[in-house]
Amino acid sequence: MNTASSTSPALSGAPLASPLAGRLRLLIVTLLVVALAEWIGSAQFQAGPGKVVLLPMLWALLIAAAWGTAQRRMPAAVRIDTGLQGLAGGLLNAALMLFVAKLSLTVGGALPLVMKAGWALFFQEFGHAFGTLVLGLPLALVLGIKREAVGSTFSVGREGNIAIIGEKYGMASAEGRGVLAEYITGTVLGALFIAILAGFVASLNIFDPRSLAMGAGVGSGSLMAAALGTITAQLPPHMVEEVTAIAAASNLLTMVVGFYFTLFLSLPACSWLYGKLEPVLGRLTKRGRQAVEEAAPDAKSALGSMHGVSLGDTALAWVLMTGGVVIANALSYKVSPLVSLEGMLIVVAIVAVVTAVKRFVPRLPLVITLGVVATAVGIPGMFPFTATVLELTGKLNFMAFTTPVLALAGFSVAKDLPLFRRLGWRIVVVSLAATAGTFLGATLIAEFFH
Repeated sequence: MNTASSTSPALSGAPLASPLAGRLRLLIVTLLVVALAEWIGSAQFQAGPGKVVLLPMLWALLIAAAWGTAQRRMPAAVRIDTGLQGLAGGLLNAALMLFVAKLSLTVGGALPLVMKAGWALFFQEFGHAFGTLVLGLPLALVLGIKREAVGSTFSVGREGNIAIIGEKYGMASAEGRGVLAEYITGTVLGALFIAILAGFVASLNIFDPRSLAMGAGVGSGSLMAAALGTITAQLPPHMVEEVTAIAAASNLLTMVVGFYFTLFLSLPACSWLYGKLEPVLGRLTKRGRQAVEEAAPDAKSALGSMHGVSLGDTALAWVLMTGGVVIANALSYKVSPLVSLEGMLIVVAIVAVVTAVKRFVPRLPLVITLGVVATAVGIPGMFPFTATVLELTGKLNFMAFTTPVLALAGFSVAKDLPLFRRLGWRIVVVSLAATAGTFLGATLIAEFFH
């Protein structure tokens, strides 16, 4: 999936395009965005029978995206240009590892609560696998989208799903254009959309919070963080730990098992349904198809952030994430910076050990291994040091991790906004419908067990 050799590093979003000064600038500006977002705080407003909750992480996403988009008008000292926006995407992948470690420690510490979820945790995966095509595919066909509909509605279009489509159809195919459109839409709008949707659905009080937590585990760290944040914001404090642990377990299950669900179940089902429904619902509209085709040659630049980052950039991501969590924990949750720093050093140490093992065993799946190791470390009584680990990391509020994560996401997507505008409203609506489908589908199935 590499871009052509003629593409400049800055345009491809390659981390190597940014000098040391640029990396330092990205670090400082991102921490400023985190501080500003936490200072603004949360807000909520009524929307019909429910309410929409806007948390600091969403302000961070919007501020960073606006900052990156306005790069030409910003002073040089704080300018985050296209190259640095690409670097932010690479750092985001590394930063999410700390997020995964924190969530996995929470799962280990609350393992008895997670186990109480029982069969609901397994069967809700069918909702994640098929919810996207249930809502997205018919809508795509009604709007006149052709085979692109298969690529954009068989899943939420994360990196593993792109690999599946690339292997089966090739990225130059209609299905390849569809999954790229889903990837870009999810990257640019996914976190904001699912946060508003999840918060609104939670405010209706018609679903068990545990069902909503399982629905939030869509297999993407940033999307899960956004959804879970607006859900837990409406819960009493004593429920937050249980709901967070269930969401983390669901997200890990979706990342591991969900890959095979989409490969062997949802993609064949989506392709079969397309053949059955397209003659009935489809209609010829060139405009929607051309919008995706015209964007396709440039769309691969959006995948630049998927490639791995260097050891130095990985360390930079950890420093940035640590600083962001310390700032957010202090401003919003009144936790001493030194206390937060102690907890973050433990989280970083766990991630560093697993990352080191990964470098010696390249075939080792990093996210899965990290999830298993951190969960084991968090199980009470498993190791002599587990109690200390849980005590120190327990003072790190989950929401404090989401603000720096979405700040990086905001900078990362800024470079793709022009391309996003070219995709056309039809494919954007379909992609968001697919995201809504995976959340609502899993929530509905989980609710059956609750």
